[in-house]
Amino acid sequence: MRELVLRAKTGDTEAFGVLYDRYLELVYRYIYFRVGTHAQTEDLTSETFLRALRSISDFTWQGRDFGAWLVTIARNLVADHFKSGRNRLEVTTAEVFDRPLDGPHIPENAVVTNMVNERVMQAIKQLVPEQQACVIFRFLHGMSLAETAVAMGKKSGAIKALQFRAIKALARSLPKDLG
Repeated sequence: MRELVLRAKTGDTEAFGVLYDRYLELVYRYIYFRVGTHAQTEDLTSETFLRALRSISDFTWQGRDFGAWLVTIARNLVADHFKSGRNRLEVTTAEVFDRPLDGPHIPENAVVTNMVNERVMQAIKQLVPEQQACVIFRFLHGMSLAETAVAMGKKSGAIKALQFRAIKALARSLPKDLG
C-alpha cells in the first residue's frame, strides 16, 4: 500500500486509480451513513477523491492507514455540507425509490426490516462521534480491531473499550423488543 501511495504522490495516475478502487467503498459508506442519500453521497465521495488527488503530494505517513486520511477528508466535506445550508429537508422521488428492499421478498417483512434498520441507524447517529466511527468501522465496514485502531489512530485496547461503551449506549437507546 505504501508503494502505491508513493507512486501516486509522484503523479502516477494508475497507482491513484488502484487506491481509489481499494478505498471507494469505505469512503462511500462513511459518507452515506451521515448524509443518507445516494445522490449526495456520490457527490461528496467524488469530491473526497478529487481533493485527495489534488493534495496527495502533501500526504505524509503518520502511522495511519491511507484510508484514514481519506475518511478525514470525507468527514470535513460532510461537516461543510451541513454547515453550508445546502442540506435541505427535501426528499426527491429518486431517493425514495433508490432504497433497496433487503431480505425476503415479502413486502411486509421488507418494511419491518427497513424500519428496524432505520431505528438502529438513528441510534448510532446519537452516539458521540468517536463511538459512531468505531461502530461504523467495526460493524458496517467489517474492519478488525487492529484496522479500526489504525484508522482511528488509537490502540486496540482503546478501541475495545470504545466499542463496549458504544454497544452499551446503543442497547440503552433501543427498545427491548426491536427486531
